[in-house]
Amino acid sequence: MNIIRLTFFCTSLIALHLMSSCRPERGQTKVLKLAHGLDVNHSVHKSMVYMAELVSKKSGGKMRIDIYPNQQLGTERQCLELMQIGSIAMAKVSGAVIQNFAPNTRVLSMPYIFRNKEHAHQVFDGPIGKALLLGAEKYWLKGLGYYDAGRRCFYAKRPIRRPKDLSGLKIRVQESKTAMELVESLGGSPTPISWGELYTALQQGVVDGAENNLPSFYLSHHYEVCPFYSFTEHTAEPDLLFISTHAWKSLSKEEQGWLMESVKESIKFQRKLWEESENEAFEALKKAGVTMIYPDKDPFKSLTQHILEENSQDPEMARLITSIQNLGK
Repeated sequence: MNIIRLTFFCTSLIALHLMSSCRPERGQTKVLKLAHGLDVNHSVHKSMVYMAELVSKKSGGKMRIDIYPNQQLGTERQCLELMQIGSIAMAKVSGAVIQNFAPNTRVLSMPYIFRNKEHAHQVFDGPIGKALLLGAEKYWLKGLGYYDAGRRCFYAKRPIRRPKDLSGLKIRVQESKTAMELVESLGGSPTPISWGELYTALQQGVVDGAENNLPSFYLSHHYEVCPFYSFTEHTAEPDLLFISTHAWKSLSKEEQGWLMESVKESIKFQRKLWEESENEAFEALKKAGVTMIYPDKDPFKSLTQHILEENSQDPEMARLITSIQNLGK
């Protein structure tokens, strides 16, 4: 069986198993299956658990969200594909992965496009963020909101203090053209690997390092094999929550209202948890002996600026980039 047929066969089996993602169960309870790849101790998972509790409470038990963490139902890309055919109802995905499905969202992954956390939240919560979520609907994905995912930084088996330190290093990236271009611009060799396989890949030397936010670096235990963390803060792409348009249309107006209210409350809840998790991770990593590096960001910005310029050749992307950069000035 060749790889294409094998992939189709596996996806079909998963689809058949999950086809009840939004079907009423006993007692007419509406059940939505939500998949993601994060650890259960992550602030986003905890916030989605909170969201599920709110949905159950607001609906009086008539509606329920079942959450499947740690890639139990597949990688983020696989979950998005399953949502498009209506096999699962909901998924949390990273900004880097969704751009393969809704191209305009790649603006969220542009290097150094956000000045700070407050600027990023202005984008996510305002007209720009809402328009990007709305634009995904033609791909059968309805965006519900943005969870904070902090700022992504490099970590490796050796210190990264300047771009040339990335030269010759194999750096794990997400399945994202933008992420690959960024690492290449800095002299590294981008290597897409599933999050669930990354610890082993680092341990066995398949890759020399990766890039992610501080809590994910800590909760994944990647610091055990990569003791150097560099605060390059090159991107600040969020985590996004989506529901399949198939599942959304199956909900009544009242059910849609319960869900949206719960999502909004969970986002506020998560942003508080995120700050706490960043502080907790920082202190724990210091105790574990991780070397924290604070490089001059200007050389990193300079070498990646061309990514924004090249994307600005597309009039729609140019408008989005300019709108984001000018917001709040």
